[in-house]
Formats: sequence, structure tokens, C-alpha cells
Amino acid sequence: MYLSKLQKFILIDCYLSKKGKYPRCDLVKFYENCQLAPKTEDQQRIITQSIERLIDKGLLIGFGEKTQYKLYLRQIKLTIEGRKLTKKLLGEQKKLPFKI
Repeated sequence: MYLSKLQKFILIDCYLSKKGKYPRCDLVKFYENCQLAPKTEDQQRIITQSIERLIDKGLLIGFGEKTQYKLYLRQIKLTIEGRKLTKKLLGEQKKLPFKI
């Protein structure tokens, strides 16, 4: 299963937090160290898409409000499958940023 860097960050950050339900607003810190970070509106849109894709894969549970047209996610929580995958991700060796 392919996961982007943001999705891996979301899973690992939820796993390492002591909270049961992880607040969505804390995920913006992914873009703090990026040199070419997108605009704040785009950041929220990208984070929402990543969370929704992880929910579709069965790795996260989303808590919030659902209207007829839109889903508003306030908090997220890892499922059992998400915890297993995150433990596997933490065991992988990280790649060094070599420029080829």
C-alpha cells in the first residue's frame, strides 16, 4: 500500500500522541519545516484529502459533522489496522535526502 509523506506523518503523529482522539488542527505542523509550503487554504484542503483517503483505506476513524454536501472532520483516531501499519512504518529505515 502506497502512502504519501503526509499520510505517513498523520499515522505516526496519531500513534505517538497520548490522546485518544487526535485534533485535526495539529496536523498543520507538517508544513512548518517545508521550504516551499503551499498556502494555508491549500494546506487545509490537502490535509482533508489525505485524511479522507486514509479513512477510505480503513486506517483512520473520523469524528465530526456530516452534512448533505460536505464532511467536516474535527478529530481522528487510528483503527487497529492503522496501528499495525504504523508500527511497521516506525520499524522501517528512513531514506537520506541525497541529491542525485
